[in-house]
Amino acid sequence: MTDAAHDLARRLGRQAEAVCRHYLSAGRRQGHYWQVGDVRNSPGRSMFVRLTDSTKGPAGKWTDAATGEHGDLLDVIRESRGLPHFSDVVAEAEAFLRLPRSWQVAEAPVFRTNGPSRDPVTSACRLFAAAQPITGTIVETYLRKRGITALHETGSLRFHPLCYYRLDPREPIQPLPAMIAAVTDLRGRIMGIHRTWLAPDGSDKAAIATPRRAMGHLLEHAVRFGRVDDVMAAGEGIETILSLRGVLPSLPTAAALSAAHLSAIAFPPGLRRLYIVRDTDPAGNRARDSLIARANSTGIEAIVLSPTLGDFNEDLRAFGVDALRARLRCQLAPEDVVRFSVTSP
Repeated sequence: MTDAAHDLARRLGRQAEAVCRHYLSAGRRQGHYWQVGDVRNSPGRSMFVRLTDSTKGPAGKWTDAATGEHGDLLDVIRESRGLPHFSDVVAEAEAFLRLPRSWQVAEAPVFRTNGPSRDPVTSACRLFAAAQPITGTIVETYLRKRGITALHETGSLRFHPLCYYRLDPREPIQPLPAMIAAVTDLRGRIMGIHRTWLAPDGSDKAAIATPRRAMGHLLEHAVRFGRVDDVMAAGEGIETILSLRGVLPSLPTAAALSAAHLSAIAFPPGLRRLYIVRDTDPAGNRARDSLIARANSTGIEAIVLSPTLGDFNEDLRAFGVDALRARLRCQLAPEDVVRFSVTSP
């Protein structure tokens, strides 16, 4: 980077919080850092931007603990705005700082974000490839502890014995066992991954601040179980969806990982009926209403499946398989009761 570009990065660093509020609006301030999902302004908490100068480095420097990427506020502007040329980055930065256009800086060469990979999809694919099938691992133990015993068609789930975790760039990286879930598009291509860090014996999630994190391009995509024909079910959490498959073993399902992503999930071609697996909270209600409206606008029948408690995994653990089966029977379209193998208690 040229001296002029370094000067521009330093100027941005003096207004680091204002830069973050403008270009990383999905995040929020946490002490002396701005915390967000990644440099492309995804929701989350794995990226930290230093807001003040310190012995650890100048304001504006950032690290993504999930991917190992790091850089400065010029990188933030480039990635959050999707600017392909350095001249565009400079023009955007100077406009933000209300500086006259510096043509000498604008002609500087394109630079790259530091770290093993700028592309979160590449990082996601690499992590999923390094993991192993869940059979005989503590992922199986963890899911069975949650009452989930139907583990057919779970190729989208894998186990990684030493998946890196770090909440804060000031802390050391912890290698912890984790369940890795592939987030795919409608063609089956990996677009991201979801990590659930686990206790060493699989008895519960790991005792860390944020045991669940996603990485990659999640919008419209999901963790998928089964092949969709004309009917499918979609919900938020992996465990919620796997609980449903315990009594609807042949129903294709998708876990969108959050209420916001559920409301935006893509519909497969030829989909005729969509079961919306609802979580009973305000965010779940908003996702339900949005998804019903989207489905109806495209001629897809939308049917809501509602749990007694907060979600279907809570129901499964509290009431058992038979009670969950009975509750679902009366919510399904009659032809789907037989089709998806729901049997009488």
